[in-house]
Amino acid sequence: MTPSPLVRRLISWTRDLSLSVGLAVVIILFLYQPVKVEGTSMMPALVDQERIFINKFVYRLGIEDVARGDTVVFWFPGDPTKYYIKRVIGLPGDTVEVREGMTLVNGQKLDEPYVPMEFRDRMSVPRFRVPDDHFFVMGDHRSSSNDSRSWGPVPRAAIYGKAVFVYWPPDRVGTVN
Repeated sequence: MTPSPLVRRLISWTRDLSLSVGLAVVIILFLYQPVKVEGTSMMPALVDQERIFINKFVYRLGIEDVARGDTVVFWFPGDPTKYYIKRVIGLPGDTVEVREGMTLVNGQKLDEPYVPMEFRDRMSVPRFRVPDDHFFVMGDHRSSSNDSRSWGPVPRAAIYGKAVFVYWPPDRVGTVN
């Protein structure tokens, strides 16, 4: 006996929905991971309690190299049970110096349009050479950020994702700059 058109349509719809849900689960679990922003250190780019997706494999598969300006998620070197979200400032081999809040990379002032004047501080950090396989990271809200200025560079192996997309709250949905 041949199923009725309604039954065939329900079977087709159920199959398509199951495939879509399965594909979404694989993508979210293995390629993109939801992460909650905790704290104000990355304002205004990312705000406290915002939800973002990170790409977990863009760096691991060699699709991209970690680049200056990337917003990365990494295991905190002082406590690997905690993750931090910061912006990459210095690459392996770079020299990084902060003079009264002005960031210099390889002796050149770094253009940082993502750091508003009201979020800058007057902190200074002596010239520092970033070791091989490490990155110097800083929060965009400099006066409210615990970052490489305090605890040093982040090992490459600790970086596990690149922040790519804000999905919550709805008024902030979009790509991460």
